[in-house]
Amino acid sequence: MNSARRIAHLDMDAFFASVELLRYPELKGKPVVVGGRNVHQPVNQSDGARRFARLGDYAGRGVVTTSTYEARALGVFSGMGLMKSAQLAPEAILLPANFDAYRDYSRRFKAAVATIAPQIEDRGIDEIYIDLSDIPEETHVLARRIKQAVFDATGLTCSIGITPNKLLSKICSDLDKPNGITVLGMAEVATRIWPLPARKINGIGPKATERLSRLGITTIGELAAAPVEFLVNAFGRTTGTWLHRVAHGLDERPVVMESEPKSISRESTFDRDLHARQDRAALSEIFTSLCMRVADDLKRKGYASRTIGIKLRYSDFHAVTRDVTLPVGVSDGEQIRKAAGECLKRVPLTQRIRLLGVRASGLVSLDEVEIDSGSVQAELPF
Repeated sequence: MNSARRIAHLDMDAFFASVELLRYPELKGKPVVVGGRNVHQPVNQSDGARRFARLGDYAGRGVVTTSTYEARALGVFSGMGLMKSAQLAPEAILLPANFDAYRDYSRRFKAAVATIAPQIEDRGIDEIYIDLSDIPEETHVLARRIKQAVFDATGLTCSIGITPNKLLSKICSDLDKPNGITVLGMAEVATRIWPLPARKINGIGPKATERLSRLGITTIGELAAAPVEFLVNAFGRTTGTWLHRVAHGLDERPVVMESEPKSISRESTFDRDLHARQDRAALSEIFTSLCMRVADDLKRKGYASRTIGIKLRYSDFHAVTRDVTLPVGVSDGEQIRKAAGECLKRVPLTQRIRLLGVRASGLVSLDEVEIDSGSVQAELPF
């Protein structure tokens, strides 16, 4: 590995919640949760104060999109069901998500970073990798300058980890949150990284964590101490070798400034389970909306799709997928709806449905294909 590499991982602090606090500064320092469906907007009262929805009053299947650090201290984290979260923090403020605002602030912070360090890998709405190797500036000074540029552009704070590779930087950006800077060299892996839980390594999820725990491995250091052949016997050659390397902090992946998407998808989880016959109108409307949104995404990004697929999750949480490959790429909403409708005819629709999704893959540039844009009406099974 090139020891001269300086790779940063920048992670915005509680991003969605922090954007909301810019709109509602009176909530600063309070437990705030963003997420759910049909959450009421704050109401302006006659005395000028605003009345906010409370988490304890929420009823439905929604999940937490994000939460402030005060809410996290009460045990409320992203991905949790709101009904479960309400038991932990019933008095927490509940706000609806505003994705247009989050995308705007995402563009702002990335543009600000690019003025200082243009070699950026976009990893999502609130995080990026940055290759700082060729910038002749002391690391801490450079990190502070980037953080100040982000704050000046957005009014928001971020945390940065800077190490020789992406693996370690991802871990380090989480070590001193919020508003932190962590700089680490390979010589410090044993003292700073090995004491951490194995799940701190990006790619070791709950199932792998459980399997490692059954083998007596709970920390990154214990994983590093395990013989590679032991890990290979337990996880297979590819995963076992990977676990051994990452536990020692080894990662040679470059910062990739541009990447082609493999697929584009949209899905919707319903507030209540829907039946194909009894809720035909509602399902048909949702299905059409998903197809049109996928079409909009494709056109905005300049792609057509050769393979259209659908995903259903039933009330018992069993999921099925179906797809169809087309002779030409499509990006028109009606054509996507027709193809996805053919997929729907190949799945059982006797159970109630809790989730419906539409996916476009086999992507090709719009410049490389001829698109038949004729409107085609599809007969749907619901």
